[in-house]
Amino acid sequence: MFNLPFKKIAVPAAVLLSFALVWSFWRANAGTPAVELRSSEKINLALRRTAHHLLAEAGDSTVRIPPVQQTGPGTWLVRFERPFDYDRLPVLLQASFDLHNIQETCDVAVLRCADSELQLGYNSQDYVQNNAVPCGGRDAEDGCYNLQVTFAAQPPQRPLFPPGMPGLLLLGGLLVAVVWARKRRRTVLRSDPETTAGEIPWQVFGHSRLDVANQLLLCGAARHELTYREAKLLHLFAGNPNQLLERGHILQQVWADEGVLVGRSVDVFVSRLRKLLRGDPSVRIVAVHGVGYRLEVGG
Repeated sequence: MFNLPFKKIAVPAAVLLSFALVWSFWRANAGTPAVELRSSEKINLALRRTAHHLLAEAGDSTVRIPPVQQTGPGTWLVRFERPFDYDRLPVLLQASFDLHNIQETCDVAVLRCADSELQLGYNSQDYVQNNAVPCGGRDAEDGCYNLQVTFAAQPPQRPLFPPGMPGLLLLGGLLVAVVWARKRRRTVLRSDPETTAGEIPWQVFGHSRLDVANQLLLCGAARHELTYREAKLLHLFAGNPNQLLERGHILQQVWADEGVLVGRSVDVFVSRLRKLLRGDPSVRIVAVHGVGYRLEVGG
């Protein structure tokens, strides 16, 4: 009865212990707002990157960027001693967020240093959904300005399991989940030739190449740095050349991790990709009215 090989006992036991530890950590942190768990280092780096590019585009490449300050729960601020191009702010800030995988919605405000009076501002969804923000095209007066970013507070996370559930029932359920997951993983590996063959660094279509991991597009003689969503959408199109992709399928594949699916986002990002692919006459993204889009790849 107990003559099972050691590995057959030890491996499942180790997996169950790991799940139990993860569950205990989850329970211990239940109710902590997600905004407190967000990586402050990533936000700091994203805002400093944005400040660097804003100052560089304004012709200032020597002034020291002040430290990014956290002024409250979910609120971050960086100081500018001179005006910057507000129209470039949404593009550079979103690119920095994509680079550091910061996907939460936030309010962006430009405040006058002297009295903290709001001068300009927008919500990040304005840019993501419409590729434009309010208050554009306005020149700022000379002086000091604070760029303030405030992330929306998330509702408290609830425990995965209700209190009082017998531990034996929990471990039994985890065992079933582990067995199912391992069988499913083996099935996926057998049916996915790219997984067994190894990762392919460049995705080639037409006369263009896409490096998804580094969000880089080589189109003819042009080199384009993509945002996270641009790279993800182009990867989906390039993986299904000359095939009609329905709008709903595109939203699920590219935007499902946001939790909120907005159809307008597809049109905005397709428009951006078309501009980036102009240097390659062998590819084009064609709209099928009322259905979706297709990436046509020629010789």
